[in-house]
Amino acid sequence: MSRCPGIIAVVDTLSETSTEPGRRARRFRVSSVEVLCAILLVAILGQGWLQRLFDVPALRTGSTVFVAVCVQALPFLVLGVLISGAIAAFVPARVLEKVLPRRAGAAVGVAGLAGVALPGCECASVPVARRLMGQGVAPAAALTFLLAAPAVNPVVLVATAVAFPGKPEMVLARFAGSLATAMVMGWLWARWGKLEWITERALRRLPDVAGGQRWRVFAETARTDLVEAGGFLVLGALISSTLNVLVPAKWFGVLGDQLVLGIVVMAVLAVVLALCSEADAFVAASLTALPLLPKLVFLVVGPAVDVKLFALQAGTFGRAFAVRFAPVTFVVAAACAVVTGLVVGLA
Repeated sequence: MSRCPGIIAVVDTLSETSTEPGRRARRFRVSSVEVLCAILLVAILGQGWLQRLFDVPALRTGSTVFVAVCVQALPFLVLGVLISGAIAAFVPARVLEKVLPRRAGAAVGVAGLAGVALPGCECASVPVARRLMGQGVAPAAALTFLLAAPAVNPVVLVATAVAFPGKPEMVLARFAGSLATAMVMGWLWARWGKLEWITERALRRLPDVAGGQRWRVFAETARTDLVEAGGFLVLGALISSTLNVLVPAKWFGVLGDQLVLGIVVMAVLAVVLALCSEADAFVAASLTALPLLPKLVFLVVGPAVDVKLFALQAGTFGRAFAVRFAPVTFVVAAACAVVTGLVVGLA
């Protein structure tokens, strides 16, 4: 029987076994490209129907928040992965070992103050902290930097001063509360943290790179970190936008005279809204009915733990780490904010 090459090619692709002995079976596999093409085709053909289906105020608001979170965070995430790639390619582990003190407690203090030098948000600090661990930095110091960098850098402090004109005590309280949160969490990890909670790939020690390979390592490291962290950023933004729509705006009106309730609600909202640390001060300042202390709690808790940061930490360091680290960070950040606010006189 004669065989048509075109038909045989199609049959070989779709069938589990080849018609010719000795030839290896080929399976048809649907990749992400085919899925994307199918989704785009459905969207084009059903454009009118989809517009009517999603023309709902809540969905419009949610999509706006989703895009805003991604747009706010993505530039800083890119900055973070570029710094991560630079650390992996151009900063040998022996240099970091010389710079940081050997004692975990002292290393935590240095890492906390080092966060002042890196303008960025919490999305940028996650890949940097991971790369620091990969270069041999103690996890306690790397995690301290992770919490300090997005909260005590000059950009955040200037934004806070602009959002609260004539209230320098808010800037001071935010700096002190955030730095205290980072350092307390670093010391807690140094005392009770366990390496088995962190996934092995985050702790994997990278060898020193020869001169000719450094740019290649830089590009590959940055690309890998961006792909991994970007997916979890999108997931966190989706959760944030969904919860943002579900929280009624009228709830803020009843918190003005209830300080304790206001502190609790603002701490939870900081986790739910997942705002960028460069922009959250303006949101807090707009809530004019609230006292300054709940606003401070919002500003200290937000850069330390929120839904998108939890997703990023789970994807980078592992779920076992995130489910332990995030709740403790929430309690420590809220406590540090309240204590700092009382000391400064915001109550």
